[in-house]
Amino acid sequence: MNKMIDLHGKKVLVVGTGISGIGSTQLLEANGAEVVLYESNDKVAESDVRAKLGENSRAELVLGAFPQELSDKLDLAVLSPGVPTDLDFVLLLKEKKVPVWGEIELAYNYAKGRVLAITGTNGKTTTTSLVGQIMQEYYDSVYIVGNIGNPYTEAAPLMKDETVSVAEISSFQLETIEHFHPCVSAILNITPDHLNRHHTMENYAAAKEAVTMNQTKDEFCVLNYENEYTREFGERCPASVVYFSSARELENGLYYADEYIWLAKNGESEKLLNVKTDMNLVGLCNIENVMAAIAISMHAGVPMTNILQTIKRFVAVEHRIEYVATKNNVVYYNDSKATNTDAAIQGIKAMDRPTVLIGGGYDKGGEFDDWILAFDNKVKKLVLIGQTRDRIAECARRNGFTDIVFADSFEEALDICVKEAQPGDAVLLSPACASWGMFPNYEVRGKMFKEYVNKLRG
Repeated sequence: MNKMIDLHGKKVLVVGTGISGIGSTQLLEANGAEVVLYESNDKVAESDVRAKLGENSRAELVLGAFPQELSDKLDLAVLSPGVPTDLDFVLLLKEKKVPVWGEIELAYNYAKGRVLAITGTNGKTTTTSLVGQIMQEYYDSVYIVGNIGNPYTEAAPLMKDETVSVAEISSFQLETIEHFHPCVSAILNITPDHLNRHHTMENYAAAKEAVTMNQTKDEFCVLNYENEYTREFGERCPASVVYFSSARELENGLYYADEYIWLAKNGESEKLLNVKTDMNLVGLCNIENVMAAIAISMHAGVPMTNILQTIKRFVAVEHRIEYVATKNNVVYYNDSKATNTDAAIQGIKAMDRPTVLIGGGYDKGGEFDDWILAFDNKVKKLVLIGQTRDRIAECARRNGFTDIVFADSFEEALDICVKEAQPGDAVLLSPACASWGMFPNYEVRGKMFKEYVNKLRG
Protein backbone atom coordinates (compact mmCIF):
# COMPACT_ATOMS: atom_id res chain seq x y z
CA MET A 1 0.00 0.00 0.00
CA ASN A 2 2.88 2.37 0.81
CA LYS A 3 5.23 3.48 -2.00
CA MET A 4 8.36 4.91 -0.43
CA ILE A 5 9.77 8.22 -1.65
CA ASP A 6 13.57 7.94 -1.74
CA LEU A 7 15.13 10.84 0.18
CA HIS A 8 18.73 9.58 -0.13
CA GLY A 9 21.00 12.55 -0.87
CA LYS A 10 18.11 15.05 -0.54
CA LYS A 11 18.46 18.18 1.60
CA VAL A 12 15.74 18.05 4.27
CA LEU A 13 14.87 20.70 6.85
CA VAL A 14 13.65 19.32 10.19
CA VAL A 15 11.93 21.92 12.41
CA GLY A 16 12.02 21.48 16.20
CA THR A 17 14.52 19.81 18.55
CA GLY A 18 12.06 17.93 20.78
CA ILE A 19 11.39 14.15 20.68
CA SER A 20 9.68 14.43 17.28
CA GLY A 21 12.43 16.52 15.63
CA ILE A 22 15.24 14.32 16.95
CA GLY A 23 13.39 11.16 15.83
CA SER A 24 12.79 12.62 12.35
CA THR A 25 16.46 13.64 12.01
CA GLN A 26 17.71 10.20 13.02
CA LEU A 27 15.34 8.42 10.61
CA LEU A 28 16.32 10.71 7.72
CA GLU A 29 20.04 10.33 8.38
CA ALA A 30 19.69 6.55 8.60
CA ASN A 31 18.20 6.69 5.08
CA GLY A 32 20.93 8.88 3.61
CA ALA A 33 19.30 12.32 3.69
CA GLU A 34 21.28 15.50 4.32
CA VAL A 35 19.55 17.11 7.32
CA VAL A 36 19.39 20.72 8.49
CA LEU A 37 17.88 20.78 12.00
CA TYR A 38 16.27 24.14 12.77
CA GLU A 39 15.18 25.53 16.15
CA SER A 40 13.76 29.08 16.42
CA ASN A 41 14.55 29.27 20.14
CA ASP A 42 18.15 30.54 20.18
CA LYS A 43 18.42 29.83 23.92
CA VAL A 44 18.54 26.08 23.22
CA ALA A 45 22.09 24.81 23.84
CA GLU A 46 23.73 23.27 20.77
CA SER A 47 25.56 20.78 23.01
CA ASP A 48 22.23 19.48 24.38
CA VAL A 49 20.85 18.95 20.88
CA ARG A 50 24.06 17.23 19.71
CA ALA A 51 23.88 14.92 22.75
CA LYS A 52 20.33 13.90 21.81
CA LEU A 53 21.28 13.31 18.16
CA GLY A 54 24.21 11.03 18.99
CA GLU A 55 27.85 11.27 17.93
CA ASN A 56 27.27 9.78 14.45
CA SER A 57 24.93 12.57 13.38
CA ARG A 58 26.15 14.89 10.64
CA ALA A 59 23.08 17.14 10.80
CA GLU A 60 23.66 20.88 10.40
CA LEU A 61 22.11 22.82 13.30
CA VAL A 62 20.54 26.27 12.84
CA LEU A 63 19.28 28.24 15.88
CA GLY A 64 17.36 31.53 16.02
CA ALA A 65 15.96 33.46 13.04
CA PHE A 66 15.26 31.37 9.93
CA PRO A 67 17.83 32.07 7.18
CA GLN A 68 15.60 32.79 4.16
CA GLU A 69 18.27 31.82 1.61
CA LEU A 70 18.07 28.24 2.98
CA SER A 71 14.61 27.84 1.43
CA ASP A 72 16.14 27.76 -2.07
CA LYS A 73 18.29 24.73 -1.26
CA LEU A 74 15.68 22.40 0.28
CA ASP A 75 13.97 19.33 -1.20
CA LEU A 76 11.64 18.78 1.78
CA ALA A 77 10.71 20.23 5.19
CA VAL A 78 9.51 18.12 8.15
CA LEU A 79 7.67 19.98 10.94
CA SER A 80 7.30 18.79 14.52
CA PRO A 81 3.60 18.71 15.61
CA GLY A 82 3.95 21.81 17.81
CA VAL A 83 5.00 24.00 14.85
CA PRO A 84 2.04 25.92 13.34
CA THR A 85 1.78 25.68 9.55
CA ASP A 86 1.03 29.40 9.19
CA LEU A 87 4.37 30.72 10.52
CA ASP A 88 6.12 33.10 8.11
CA PHE A 89 9.01 30.77 7.31
CA VAL A 90 6.62 27.83 6.66
CA LEU A 91 4.55 30.00 4.30
CA LEU A 92 7.83 30.95 2.56
CA LEU A 93 8.69 27.26 2.09
CA LYS A 94 5.25 26.59 0.59
CA GLU A 95 5.67 29.62 -1.70
CA LYS A 96 8.99 28.15 -2.89
CA LYS A 97 7.15 24.85 -3.57
CA VAL A 98 9.10 22.96 -0.88
CA PRO A 99 6.90 20.00 0.23
CA VAL A 100 6.01 20.34 3.94
CA TRP A 101 5.49 17.10 5.87
CA GLY A 102 5.03 16.27 9.53
CA GLU A 103 6.61 13.47 11.56
CA ILE A 104 3.64 11.17 10.80
CA GLU A 105 4.06 11.51 7.03
CA LEU A 106 7.83 10.99 7.27
CA ALA A 107 7.48 7.88 9.45
CA TYR A 108 4.77 6.48 7.15
CA ASN A 109 7.15 6.88 4.21
CA TYR A 110 9.50 4.31 5.81
CA ALA A 111 6.98 2.17 7.71
CA LYS A 112 5.65 -1.23 6.62
CA GLY A 113 2.46 -3.16 7.26
CA ARG A 114 -1.05 -1.92 8.09
CA VAL A 115 -1.98 1.24 9.98
CA LEU A 116 -4.99 1.77 12.28
CA ALA A 117 -5.28 5.54 12.84
CA ILE A 118 -7.29 7.07 15.69
CA THR A 119 -8.12 10.76 16.04
CA GLY A 120 -10.77 12.89 17.77
CA THR A 121 -10.90 15.69 20.31
CA ASN A 122 -11.26 13.32 23.29
CA GLY A 123 -10.78 9.63 23.97
CA LYS A 124 -7.84 9.11 21.59
CA THR A 125 -5.34 7.87 24.16
CA THR A 126 -7.70 5.42 25.89
CA THR A 127 -8.98 4.05 22.57
CA THR A 128 -5.47 3.78 21.09
CA SER A 129 -4.18 2.01 24.21
CA LEU A 130 -7.09 -0.43 24.18
CA VAL A 131 -6.83 -1.16 20.43
CA GLY A 132 -3.07 -1.53 20.87
CA GLN A 133 -3.52 -4.11 23.61
CA ILE A 134 -6.12 -6.02 21.54
CA MET A 135 -3.69 -6.10 18.59
CA GLN A 136 -0.70 -7.10 20.75
CA GLU A 137 -2.64 -10.02 22.20
CA TYR A 138 -3.61 -11.27 18.73
CA TYR A 139 -0.83 -10.30 16.27
CA ASP A 140 2.94 -10.89 16.59
CA SER A 141 4.28 -7.54 15.31
CA VAL A 142 2.45 -4.51 16.74
CA TYR A 143 3.57 -0.93 17.41
CA ILE A 144 1.56 1.72 19.30
CA VAL A 145 2.77 5.09 18.04
CA GLY A 146 2.07 8.77 17.47
CA ASN A 147 0.58 11.35 19.81
CA ILE A 148 0.48 8.75 22.60
CA GLY A 149 4.17 9.48 23.31
CA ASN A 150 5.98 6.83 21.23
CA PRO A 151 7.55 8.54 18.19
CA TYR A 152 6.37 6.88 14.96
CA THR A 153 9.79 7.68 13.46
CA GLU A 154 11.53 5.45 16.04
CA ALA A 155 9.29 2.46 15.33
CA ALA A 156 9.17 2.77 11.51
CA PRO A 157 12.59 1.16 10.78
CA LEU A 158 11.63 -1.90 12.88
CA MET A 159 8.42 -2.71 11.00
CA LYS A 160 7.76 -5.71 8.75
CA ASP A 161 5.13 -6.40 6.08
CA GLU A 162 2.93 -8.16 8.66
CA THR A 163 3.21 -5.34 11.25
CA VAL A 164 0.08 -3.63 12.58
CA SER A 165 0.66 -0.04 13.74
CA VAL A 166 -1.91 1.57 16.03
CA ALA A 167 -1.43 5.33 15.70
CA GLU A 168 -2.92 8.09 17.83
CA ILE A 169 -2.97 11.11 15.51
CA SER A 170 -3.62 14.71 16.58
CA SER A 171 -5.09 17.48 14.44
CA PHE A 172 -1.64 19.13 14.41
CA GLN A 173 -0.14 15.97 12.90
CA LEU A 174 -2.94 15.63 10.34
CA GLU A 175 -2.29 19.12 8.93
CA THR A 176 0.88 17.82 7.26
CA ILE A 177 -0.03 14.41 5.79
CA GLU A 178 0.11 13.63 2.08
CA HIS A 179 0.32 9.88 1.44
CA PHE A 180 -0.53 8.61 4.97
CA HIS A 181 -3.04 5.82 4.40
CA PRO A 182 -4.65 3.84 7.24
CA CYS A 183 -6.69 0.73 6.39
CA VAL A 184 -8.97 1.54 9.35
CA SER A 185 -9.40 5.08 10.71
CA ALA A 186 -11.54 6.47 13.52
CA ILE A 187 -12.73 9.98 14.37
CA LEU A 188 -14.12 9.60 17.89
CA ASN A 189 -15.66 13.10 18.18
CA ILE A 190 -15.00 16.71 17.15
CA THR A 191 -15.64 19.47 19.71
CA PRO A 192 -14.02 22.93 20.11
CA ASP A 193 -10.30 22.68 20.95
CA HIS A 194 -6.98 24.18 19.80
CA LEU A 195 -8.76 27.13 18.20
CA ASN A 196 -5.71 29.27 19.03
CA ARG A 197 -3.92 27.07 16.43
CA HIS A 198 -6.66 26.24 13.90
CA HIS A 199 -8.57 29.57 14.26
CA THR A 200 -11.99 28.17 13.21
CA MET A 201 -14.00 25.01 13.90
CA GLU A 202 -14.16 24.41 10.14
CA ASN A 203 -10.34 24.29 9.94
CA TYR A 204 -10.15 22.06 13.01
CA ALA A 205 -12.79 19.63 11.70
CA ALA A 206 -11.11 19.54 8.28
CA ALA A 207 -7.79 18.62 9.93
CA LYS A 208 -9.44 15.69 11.76
CA GLU A 209 -11.31 14.52 8.63
CA ALA A 210 -8.02 14.42 6.69
CA VAL A 211 -7.22 11.08 8.39
CA THR A 212 -9.47 9.49 5.72
CA MET A 213 -8.22 11.42 2.68
CA ASN A 214 -6.36 8.48 1.07
CA GLN A 215 -8.89 5.79 2.05
CA THR A 216 -11.26 3.99 -0.33
CA LYS A 217 -14.64 2.29 0.09
CA ASP A 218 -12.77 -1.02 0.58
CA GLU A 219 -11.48 0.42 3.88
CA PHE A 220 -13.23 1.55 7.05
CA CYS A 221 -13.75 4.69 9.10
CA VAL A 222 -15.30 4.43 12.58
CA LEU A 223 -17.45 7.46 13.50
CA ASN A 224 -19.51 8.65 16.46
CA TYR A 225 -23.18 8.92 15.48
CA GLU A 226 -23.91 11.18 18.46
CA ASN A 227 -21.42 13.88 17.44
CA GLU A 228 -22.82 16.40 14.99
CA TYR A 229 -19.55 16.82 13.06
CA THR A 230 -18.73 13.12 12.68
CA ARG A 231 -22.31 12.09 11.84
CA GLU A 232 -22.45 14.69 9.08
CA PHE A 233 -18.96 13.73 7.83
CA GLY A 234 -20.16 10.12 7.49
CA GLU A 235 -22.29 11.18 4.52
CA ARG A 236 -19.23 12.24 2.50
CA CYS A 237 -16.49 10.06 4.01
CA PRO A 238 -14.37 8.32 1.31
CA ALA A 239 -14.17 5.09 3.39
CA SER A 240 -16.99 2.73 4.39
CA VAL A 241 -18.47 4.13 7.60
CA VAL A 242 -19.04 2.15 10.81
CA TYR A 243 -21.03 4.13 13.37
CA PHE A 244 -21.22 3.74 17.15
CA SER A 245 -23.86 5.35 19.36
CA SER A 246 -24.23 5.86 23.10
CA ALA A 247 -27.79 7.19 22.83
CA ARG A 248 -29.83 5.13 20.35
CA GLU A 249 -30.19 1.73 18.74
CA LEU A 250 -28.59 1.50 15.30
CA GLU A 251 -29.61 -0.70 12.37
CA ASN A 252 -25.90 -1.28 11.68
CA GLY A 253 -22.95 -0.61 13.97
CA LEU A 254 -22.36 -0.64 17.72
CA TYR A 255 -24.64 0.91 20.30
CA TYR A 256 -25.14 1.13 24.07
CA ALA A 257 -28.49 0.33 25.69
CA ASP A 258 -29.71 -1.25 28.95
CA GLU A 259 -26.19 -1.56 30.43
CA TYR A 260 -24.97 -3.54 27.38
CA ILE A 261 -22.92 -2.85 24.27
CA TRP A 262 -24.67 -4.34 21.22
CA LEU A 263 -23.51 -5.12 17.68
CA ALA A 264 -26.19 -4.58 15.03
CA LYS A 265 -26.20 -5.98 11.50
CA ASN A 266 -29.18 -5.21 9.25
CA GLY A 267 -31.41 -4.58 12.27
CA GLU A 268 -30.42 -7.79 14.09
CA SER A 269 -28.63 -7.09 17.40
CA GLU A 270 -26.16 -9.25 19.31
CA LYS A 271 -25.30 -8.54 22.97
CA LEU A 272 -21.52 -8.19 23.43
CA LEU A 273 -20.73 -7.12 27.02
CA ASN A 274 -22.15 -5.60 30.18
CA VAL A 275 -20.56 -2.19 30.84
CA LYS A 276 -20.86 -2.57 34.64
CA THR A 277 -19.53 -6.12 35.10
CA ASP A 278 -17.31 -6.66 32.02
CA MET A 279 -15.38 -3.34 31.97
CA ASN A 280 -12.91 -1.69 34.35
CA LEU A 281 -13.44 1.74 32.74
CA VAL A 282 -16.03 4.19 34.10
CA GLY A 283 -18.16 6.87 32.43
CA LEU A 284 -20.13 7.20 29.21
CA CYS A 285 -17.05 8.53 27.40
CA ASN A 286 -15.30 5.21 28.05
CA ILE A 287 -18.30 3.22 26.83
CA GLU A 288 -17.92 5.16 23.57
CA ASN A 289 -14.16 4.48 23.52
CA VAL A 290 -14.78 0.74 23.98
CA MET A 291 -17.37 0.67 21.18
CA ALA A 292 -14.92 2.44 18.86
CA ALA A 293 -12.16 -0.01 19.83
CA ILE A 294 -14.41 -2.98 19.07
CA ALA A 295 -15.31 -1.55 15.64
CA ILE A 296 -11.66 -0.81 14.77
CA SER A 297 -10.45 -4.23 15.93
CA MET A 298 -13.21 -6.17 14.11
CA HIS A 299 -12.24 -4.50 10.84
CA ALA A 300 -8.56 -5.18 11.53
CA GLY A 301 -9.32 -8.91 11.50
CA VAL A 302 -9.41 -9.79 15.21
CA PRO A 303 -12.14 -12.31 16.23
CA MET A 304 -14.80 -10.91 18.57
CA THR A 305 -13.98 -13.45 21.31
CA ASN A 306 -10.41 -12.16 21.49
CA ILE A 307 -11.54 -8.52 21.44
CA LEU A 308 -13.92 -9.01 24.37
CA GLN A 309 -11.37 -10.99 26.42
CA THR A 310 -8.89 -8.10 26.18
CA ILE A 311 -11.51 -5.46 27.06
CA LYS A 312 -12.39 -7.35 30.25
CA ARG A 313 -8.73 -7.11 31.36
CA PHE A 314 -8.03 -3.54 30.25
CA VAL A 315 -7.59 -0.83 32.91
CA ALA A 316 -7.84 2.96 32.60
CA VAL A 317 -5.13 5.03 30.99
CA GLU A 318 -3.11 7.07 33.48
CA HIS A 319 -4.45 10.64 33.99
CA ARG A 320 -7.85 9.94 32.35
CA ILE A 321 -10.59 9.62 35.01
CA GLU A 322 -8.04 7.50 36.87
CA TYR A 323 -9.01 6.27 40.35
CA VAL A 324 -6.16 7.21 42.72
CA ALA A 325 -7.22 6.30 46.26
CA THR A 326 -9.95 6.53 48.90
CA LYS A 327 -8.84 8.51 51.94
CA ASN A 328 -11.19 9.09 54.92
CA ASN A 329 -14.06 7.86 52.72
CA VAL A 330 -13.30 10.53 50.07
CA VAL A 331 -12.59 9.15 46.58
CA TYR A 332 -9.84 10.89 44.56
CA TYR A 333 -9.78 10.87 40.73
CA ASN A 334 -6.98 12.13 38.48
CA ASP A 335 -8.32 13.45 35.16
CA SER A 336 -5.36 15.72 34.39
CA LYS A 337 -5.59 14.70 30.71
CA ALA A 338 -8.85 16.70 30.47
CA THR A 339 -7.18 19.73 28.88
CA ASN A 340 -10.36 21.03 27.22
CA THR A 341 -13.95 21.53 28.35
CA ASP A 342 -15.42 18.58 26.47
CA ALA A 343 -12.98 16.13 28.09
CA ALA A 344 -13.66 17.71 31.49
CA ILE A 345 -17.43 17.36 30.98
CA GLN A 346 -16.88 13.59 30.58
CA GLY A 347 -14.97 13.58 33.89
CA ILE A 348 -17.91 15.20 35.69
CA LYS A 349 -20.39 12.80 34.03
CA ALA A 350 -18.37 9.87 35.41
CA MET A 351 -18.81 11.08 39.02
CA ASP A 352 -21.65 9.55 41.04
CA ARG A 353 -21.28 11.60 44.26
CA PRO A 354 -20.86 15.24 45.44
CA THR A 355 -17.59 16.46 43.95
CA VAL A 356 -14.93 19.04 44.81
CA LEU A 357 -13.44 20.00 41.46
CA ILE A 358 -10.03 21.50 40.60
CA GLY A 359 -10.13 23.54 37.38
CA GLY A 360 -8.09 26.12 35.50
CA GLY A 361 -4.69 26.44 33.84
CA TYR A 362 -3.33 27.76 30.56
CA ASP A 363 -5.74 29.68 28.30
CA LYS A 364 -6.21 28.01 24.89
CA GLY A 365 -8.97 30.43 23.92
CA GLY A 366 -12.03 28.21 24.44
CA GLU A 367 -15.29 29.00 26.25
CA PHE A 368 -16.33 27.40 29.56
CA ASP A 369 -20.15 27.73 29.62
CA ASP A 370 -20.93 24.11 28.59
CA TRP A 371 -18.54 22.80 31.23
CA ILE A 372 -20.10 24.89 34.02
CA LEU A 373 -23.62 23.86 32.91
CA ALA A 374 -22.52 20.19 33.10
CA PHE A 375 -21.86 20.55 36.87
CA ASP A 376 -25.51 19.47 37.20
CA ASN A 377 -25.65 19.75 41.05
CA LYS A 378 -22.74 17.27 41.32
CA VAL A 379 -19.99 19.87 41.80
CA LYS A 380 -20.25 21.30 45.31
CA LYS A 381 -17.13 23.48 45.16
CA LEU A 382 -14.89 24.69 42.33
CA VAL A 383 -11.23 25.34 43.23
CA LEU A 384 -9.56 27.45 40.53
CA ILE A 385 -5.88 27.82 39.63
CA GLY A 386 -3.79 29.26 36.83
CA GLN A 387 -4.14 31.83 34.07
CA THR A 388 -7.83 31.11 33.34
CA ARG A 389 -9.16 31.29 36.90
CA ASP A 390 -10.71 34.80 36.63
CA ARG A 391 -12.33 34.02 33.27
CA ILE A 392 -13.74 30.70 34.55
CA ALA A 393 -15.01 32.31 37.78
CA GLU A 394 -16.78 35.03 35.78
CA CYS A 395 -18.33 32.39 33.48
CA ALA A 396 -19.42 30.26 36.47
CA ARG A 397 -21.13 33.18 38.20
CA ARG A 398 -22.85 34.16 34.95
CA ASN A 399 -24.24 30.61 34.80
CA GLY A 400 -25.41 30.61 38.43
CA PHE A 401 -22.54 28.70 40.08
CA THR A 402 -20.97 30.72 42.92
CA ASP A 403 -19.22 28.25 45.25
CA ILE A 404 -15.73 29.16 44.03
CA VAL A 405 -12.32 29.36 45.74
CA PHE A 406 -9.07 30.69 44.22
CA ALA A 407 -5.75 29.01 44.99
CA ASP A 408 -2.38 30.58 44.23
CA SER A 409 -0.57 27.24 43.91
CA PHE A 410 -1.44 23.64 43.06
CA GLU A 411 -0.59 22.53 46.59
CA GLU A 412 -2.90 25.18 48.07
CA ALA A 413 -5.68 23.91 45.79
CA LEU A 414 -5.16 20.37 47.08
CA ASP A 415 -5.15 21.54 50.70
CA ILE A 416 -8.50 23.29 50.09
CA CYS A 417 -9.97 20.12 48.54
CA VAL A 418 -8.98 17.96 51.52
CA LYS A 419 -10.55 20.48 53.91
CA GLU A 420 -13.78 20.86 51.90
CA ALA A 421 -14.45 17.22 50.98
CA GLN A 422 -16.74 15.34 53.38
CA PRO A 423 -16.95 11.52 53.78
CA GLY A 424 -18.84 10.19 50.75
CA ASP A 425 -17.57 12.98 48.43
CA ALA A 426 -15.16 12.84 45.49
CA VAL A 427 -12.21 15.12 44.70
CA LEU A 428 -11.67 15.41 40.94
CA LEU A 429 -8.70 16.99 39.17
CA SER A 430 -10.23 17.73 35.75
CA PRO A 431 -8.95 21.19 34.82
CA ALA A 432 -10.55 21.81 31.36
CA CYS A 433 -7.30 23.65 30.53
CA ALA A 434 -3.76 22.85 29.45
CA SER A 435 -1.11 22.64 32.17
CA TRP A 436 1.45 25.03 30.65
CA GLY A 437 2.48 27.93 32.85
CA MET A 438 2.38 25.86 36.04
CA PHE A 439 3.60 22.48 34.70
CA PRO A 440 5.58 21.20 31.67
CA ASN A 441 2.63 18.94 30.70
CA TYR A 442 -0.54 17.30 32.02
CA GLU A 443 1.40 14.16 33.09
CA VAL A 444 3.48 16.12 35.62
CA ARG A 445 0.29 17.77 36.92
CA GLY A 446 -1.41 14.38 37.31
CA LYS A 447 1.62 12.76 38.97
CA MET A 448 1.85 15.60 41.50
CA PHE A 449 -1.85 15.14 42.31
CA LYS A 450 -1.36 11.40 42.85
CA GLU A 451 1.74 11.87 45.01
CA TYR A 452 -0.14 14.34 47.23
CA VAL A 453 -3.20 12.07 47.57
CA ASN A 454 -1.15 8.95 48.31
CA LYS A 455 0.62 10.76 51.18
CA LEU A 456 -2.69 11.63 52.87
CA ARG A 457 -3.53 9.68 56.03
CA GLY A 458 -6.64 7.55 56.35
